[in-house]
This record gives sequence, structure tokens and C-alpha cells, in this order.
Amino acid sequence: MTDRNGRLHFQRMARRTVNKTCCYILLVLVGVLCAGPFAWLLSTSFKSNENIYALRLLPQNPSIDAYVNVFKLLNIGRMLVNSVIIAGGGVLLNLILGALCAYPLAKMDFYGKKLINTLLLATMIIPAAAGLVVNYITIQNLHLNGSYWGVILPNSVNVFSIIMLRQAYLAVPKELLDSARIDGAGELRVWWAILLPQIRPSMLTVVIMDFINKWNMFLWPLLILNVDQYPVATGMQYISQSFEYKFVNVAAGTVLSVLPVIILFVIFQKQYVNNTAGAMKG
Repeated sequence: MTDRNGRLHFQRMARRTVNKTCCYILLVLVGVLCAGPFAWLLSTSFKSNENIYALRLLPQNPSIDAYVNVFKLLNIGRMLVNSVIIAGGGVLLNLILGALCAYPLAKMDFYGKKLINTLLLATMIIPAAAGLVVNYITIQNLHLNGSYWGVILPNSVNVFSIIMLRQAYLAVPKELLDSARIDGAGELRVWWAILLPQIRPSMLTVVIMDFINKWNMFLWPLLILNVDQYPVATGMQYISQSFEYKFVNVAAGTVLSVLPVIILFVIFQKQYVNNTAGAMKG
């Protein structure tokens, strides 16, 4: 009997080890598939006169000439400042307005609440390009063409942030809010002092995802801003227009444009992954 139990235990352990090994192999393959294009782009940015389509990841003669050319061609410093202004201002407004909008939808009872939640979810299926003309006419009538506000305001709050923060609010016990109200706290005080500290992980996730989206905006800044106000993602188009076209220069410019996003994600990846996993479980 003891031998039989030992064999069963060994079989279960072996099966668990095989399943875990297969899972890790699959994850590694998916990781290579996702990171492969960027690794190739990074490698290409350090090539000089090599065939960029050769099946060789490491360059034979590494060179930073492409990065030097990008800095000569573009005012990268100014573009980075423009990107920080647009992304930073947009993220701040989105966080504040999204948190304010989500509060009554999660913690207040009023007529039409379910309808509003349904309509918010429904708007997520509408493509962003559908509102391009309306936004452009609005910004033009407000005389915000050529202004950073013309780019920031139309993207100052998005539905995904409202829904995500609403779900985070729902996890906060109602008794905690009732205790604060009994002590004389108003709704704004309850929101600021009680709710916001409880949903910091979700707020951080919203910041990361919204920063990535706004940092990579291309079309809207191209329509609204002047050339000297372009962010990095929009300014990269001039690499192929104002210079003898070389893909290594495009690769170097692309690496420079996504580097801040990668750094931000690496710093906060633990909180992002934990909160996203918790949201999926909920």
C-alpha cells in the first residue's frame, strides 16, 4: 500500500513538473515572439552598412551613427519636452476627471445610473477616428489650434479609466464611507481622504496605460500643432522626409521614442501586473 501511494505521488509530481515545464516553454516562446520585433529594431539601430534583413541579431560592426544622425536631424530635446507636456498634462486630467466621474457611478444611488454605465460601455466600441472631425471643429472654434491644450483637452478623460476606477471604488467597504460621513465629512472630503488612498494601485495602472497611449499619439498632434510643438512620435516622420532615407535612422529614432515608456513600465511593472491580475480575477 505504501509503495502504491509512493508511485501515485511520484506520478502526480512528474505530471505537475511536465505541465509546468510546458507552460514555461510556451511563455518563453510568446515572450520571444512579442519582444522579437523590438530586439531586431534595437539591433538594426546599431548597424552601419550591413544588410538589415539578414538573419543576424547582433550587428557585426556596432555603430551609433544612426543616433548621431537623428540628433542632427531632429530637435529631440524639444520633442521630448513636448511629449512630456502633452502626456503629463493629459494623464493628470484623465486621472482627476476619471476618478471624479467614477465616484458617483460606484458609490451613489441616482436615477439613470445603470443607463449611464451601459452607455459608457457602449462608447468603447466606437472607433477613435469617428470623433476626429467633431473634435477638430470644436478645437478650431475654441481657437486652440497650435496650442498644447488643443491636443490635451479632447483626450482629457477616457471611458476605460472611468470603468476601471469605478471597479476599484466598488471594492471599498461602504461602512468606511458611512463612518466618515457620520464624522461630518462631505462628499468631496470622503472622495479625497478615504477613497483615493484605497485605490492607489488602480490609479497607478491608469497612469501607466494612459501615459503609453498619450506618449505614442501621432495623428491628432499632427493635425493640431505646429512643427516646433510636435511630440516625439509625430516628429519621427521627418526622418524619412528631410534626410536621405535610411532605415537605421528610423530604427534609432523609434528606439529613442519608446525608451521613456519602457523605463516607466520597468519601474512600475510589479504594481501594474499585480493590479491587472486582481482586476481580471474580480
